[in-house]
Amino acid sequence: MTAIPQETLLKVYRNMVRLRFLDDKINEMVASGIGITQHSTRGQEATPVAACAALEPQDYVMPYHRGWGWAIGKGMDPKILLAELIGKKTGCCAGKGGVHIADWNLRIMGRPGVQAAHVPIAAGVGLAIKFRKTRDVVLCFFGDGASNEGNVHEGMNLASVWKVPVVFICENNLYALFTPNVETTSVRDIADRAKGYGIPGVVVDGNDAIAVLETAREAIQRARSGRGPTLIEAKTYRMHGHTAMDRFHLGGYRPKEEVDEWERKDPVLRLRTRLLEMKAASESGLQEIERRAKEEIDGAEKFAKESPYPTKEELSRDTYAD
Repeated sequence: MTAIPQETLLKVYRNMVRLRFLDDKINEMVASGIGITQHSTRGQEATPVAACAALEPQDYVMPYHRGWGWAIGKGMDPKILLAELIGKKTGCCAGKGGVHIADWNLRIMGRPGVQAAHVPIAAGVGLAIKFRKTRDVVLCFFGDGASNEGNVHEGMNLASVWKVPVVFICENNLYALFTPNVETTSVRDIADRAKGYGIPGVVVDGNDAIAVLETAREAIQRARSGRGPTLIEAKTYRMHGHTAMDRFHLGGYRPKEEVDEWERKDPVLRLRTRLLEMKAASESGLQEIERRAKEEIDGAEKFAKESPYPTKEELSRDTYAD
């Protein structure tokens, strides 16, 4: 594999910081009483952002429910995303998708409403690419809880049989809602299940953005060259609860020692440190990135709040056939 250009690493860092500020902003808005379903990405920023950085513009993303890293990583403007989340007409789906966002221009195929239902769809998109004989690739995200759903087995099996250009990424954050995966999952490494489909299975440190990017690049190149799917398992951890209503840090299902250990593996701080060590950026340069990111997200909140809701006539437009 060729070395990752410094400008790519800086872009990944910029998007991870933007994502973290967006996550914090959404939590603030939820606390203020604005109705948003929030599945926090704090602690998991590296995997979706870095993986999407390995894609080309025409490639597809099949997203899942944990946060908005794939949207930011694929190029979605935070103000358009935030406007959609609160139902405004300036959102990417004109306020009618809410958390189930999609953006055809960015090749974001739509966040599913049913756990793992998008995995077979990813195989179908891959089959369409194969029929069209294009070089596109599909990046399909899902969590460790979804990995035990039948849809995942069916989708990955078909993808392997058809040898379609899909890269599956399982973000294993150790918990399916409140249940530790060791109580529900028969293997230590979910990537081992790839053997059953005859495809490569790779485990990567999901909090190491550079490692994720390198692993994703290799799997995407494999898919693009016609050699079929790969299953990547990214080991990571969510630092907030399953949703904004889950106050795990007040005592509950996760040991404090475990949370403290993973806080020391903060993916944003890790990449920041690496960039300084590599002399890819200066302290003042990174501070400027962070300042601009916060300013952008504050502006996104203002834009979203000031945007109008769809009119009554607009609510059913593009929803029902004429």
